[in-house]
Amino acid sequence: MSRETEAGTRPVADVSDFEPVIGLEVHVELLTDSKLFCGCSTAFNAPPNAHTCPVCLGLPGVLPVINRKAVELAIKTALALNCEVASFSKFDRKNYFYPDLPKNYQISQYDLPLASRGYVDIAVGGVARRVRIRRVHLEEDAGKSVHESGTITGSSFSLEDYNRTGVPLLEIVSEPDIRSPEEAYAYLSMLKSILRYLDVSDCKMEEGSLRCDANISVKPKGSPALGTPIELKNLNSFRAVEKALAYECARQAEALARGERIARETRHWDESRQITVAMRHKEEADDYRYFPDPDLVPLEIDEAWVEELRGTLPELPGARFDRFTRQYGLPAYDAAILTESRDLADYFEAAAAAYGADPKVVSNWIMGELARLMNATGTDIRQVKVSPDSLAAMLKMIDDGIISGKIAKTIFEEMFATGKGPRQVVEEKGLVQIADEGELAGIVDDVIAENSDVASEIRAGKDRALGFLVGQVMKKTRGRANPQAVNKLLRERLAPGEPG
Repeated sequence: MSRETEAGTRPVADVSDFEPVIGLEVHVELLTDSKLFCGCSTAFNAPPNAHTCPVCLGLPGVLPVINRKAVELAIKTALALNCEVASFSKFDRKNYFYPDLPKNYQISQYDLPLASRGYVDIAVGGVARRVRIRRVHLEEDAGKSVHESGTITGSSFSLEDYNRTGVPLLEIVSEPDIRSPEEAYAYLSMLKSILRYLDVSDCKMEEGSLRCDANISVKPKGSPALGTPIELKNLNSFRAVEKALAYECARQAEALARGERIARETRHWDESRQITVAMRHKEEADDYRYFPDPDLVPLEIDEAWVEELRGTLPELPGARFDRFTRQYGLPAYDAAILTESRDLADYFEAAAAAYGADPKVVSNWIMGELARLMNATGTDIRQVKVSPDSLAAMLKMIDDGIISGKIAKTIFEEMFATGKGPRQVVEEKGLVQIADEGELAGIVDDVIAENSDVASEIRAGKDRALGFLVGQVMKKTRGRANPQAVNKLLRERLAPGEPG
């Protein structure tokens, strides 16, 4: 095993001769009201052990019953990931002993999963890549260990909360097709978008509804032989996945360069130290002693049901991205941002339809002012008080010369805070743009008189100074003056040969 480095320091090795080989196992909590095999609630943040029963605790004499809704959501996900849905699958008992597993086994699927042989298309740096999906299967979640000091290593005792035990999980296992931490990040981002488009999970990593384990090995570039894979745990964000993979790639490359062997093990990502730490020897399938669960009948999925569910799938983010670039003429960057979330994409399309002019203008406002205010207030697009129609109405007011682009930002902030329409805000605050040259003429003359030295420079041909006078007029009118009209008046009055 390679030596560890200083805390927060990446191993110093030239990794250019090595290539990472990465596969990801993603666990997704499904949006069902009840658990996978019993009627207990799946609501988050309930008092410890409030949502438990003899079934999910595995007490003697109980019989689990499959949740049809969970199977339906799993099938929809499999179809969206281009998988083949099996007409016959079964549940197995995965045996291991850990405090958060009250039954001492987990009901999962082993050799006959619900679906397999799918793929997800991603792009990194403008280069398209396809990541194959090995399998998609259903299983129940384990409980949650609550450690005294926040970490297992620094605690004298731990408590167990079994509310999560039995919550329906979908495990999505990729083939080892990922070749960089950046590709891993892109894959997870696309997977999250697909899951949210389907409304099968809220994908909140901070609540544990989306979790990821990574398997990584490195090999000499061009070598057909794969290296020894390492499993990485405690990856609680996409950035953590990216950083942990980068660190582990460098660590393994350094060890191999020294002629060391890589031990097959599970390692823990230490966020505070920015390193991976050995946890235990990696278990093999035989260690779990899988066998068919005797209390559950196999799943026989009718093809007609699969096709019915296929017909309910929404337009997925990849297809919507392609359409946004084609239909609206948006740059790839804009289309990628807007289609990451189904709700955001819907908002854009509604606003663009209501506006009826250049869709890029709508995109600019959503990705600019709206995104800024959402980030500043921690607001989700579903909570935004500005309707798509109100945004479009404000943009039309800019086009009609009623308000300026600068004033529009002030108006939009008020709309965002209150939900008021743009005309109401304009009337209440007296922000109608002054476009009448007769009304502006006196203000322009005053500014020229107050800044005679600048005016003389402009008459002498120094046009760059014109912007200063425009700014002074805007200041006097509190930003309400039409910039084009102000420019026209100033140029007329300060043209060479005009009296000072």
